[in-house]
Amino acid sequence: MKKIAAIHDLSGIGRCSLTAAIPILSALKTQCCPFPTAILSSQTGYPKYSFLDFTDHMREYSNVWSELNINFDYIYSGFLGSKDQVDIVIDFIKKNNNSFVIVDPVMGDNGNMYSIFDNDMCKKIKNLVKISNLTTPNITEACLLTNRSISDIGDLTKKDIINMAKEISELGPENVIITGVVQDGYILNIGYDKISDNCFITSFEYNNLSYSGTGDIFTSIICGLIANGHDLEFAINKSSYFVHKVVNYTSKFDTDRNDGIMFEYFLNELTRL
Repeated sequence: MKKIAAIHDLSGIGRCSLTAAIPILSALKTQCCPFPTAILSSQTGYPKYSFLDFTDHMREYSNVWSELNINFDYIYSGFLGSKDQVDIVIDFIKKNNNSFVIVDPVMGDNGNMYSIFDNDMCKKIKNLVKISNLTTPNITEACLLTNRSISDIGDLTKKDIINMAKEISELGPENVIITGVVQDGYILNIGYDKISDNCFITSFEYNNLSYSGTGDIFTSIICGLIANGHDLEFAINKSSYFVHKVVNYTSKFDTDRNDGIMFEYFLNELTRL
């Protein structure tokens, strides 16, 4: 069984980060080993939440794993809240230099950089992407990684976005997936495999609904499928279809978007992949 170090925050309420990664990676028959960056009572989309920053404990956490001679087949990094945390994750990857590294370069969404980030933090995240094997930026983050203006997202063509994926791959990762591309009433995920020089695109009708945590669920499925030996095209197709199906199911209920999507009803489908 593949062992995956999942570097995320843990939110008690809200289906995102470790709350999503642990059950999804387990359903996909991999061992998810949580490496927390923060512990929250509820994810930050809610009007109130408690927050415990885990930065001061992360190096000790990593060092104990090293002392126990724990080796990881995969490292999966998500939201990181500070430059110190990025440095800790980069050091952790260097200590596990045989691991396949998946980086979700969380910096912004919907044409905006998150308020806690600045240009220096984005440069740090870019350095993390450089040592990854696979990265999953959304379209806003892809612009930040390629030094494009995030105000021009609406003007980008499909060809432009494919070229962006290729440009990101030149930073280091062999595989790039640019997620959440909305064009002409459809939502697209665009993948690029540098080794084969192939591009893969999924397209589903966009229902104009947005839920927290869908990116975490998507990348967690990608991680689990790649760990089980599936290729990039298969992983993109299955992950995209799963998120689309669960979004549509969740939309039938009057729920808070911060609660995320009801993936628990569909975990059995992942065990068959």
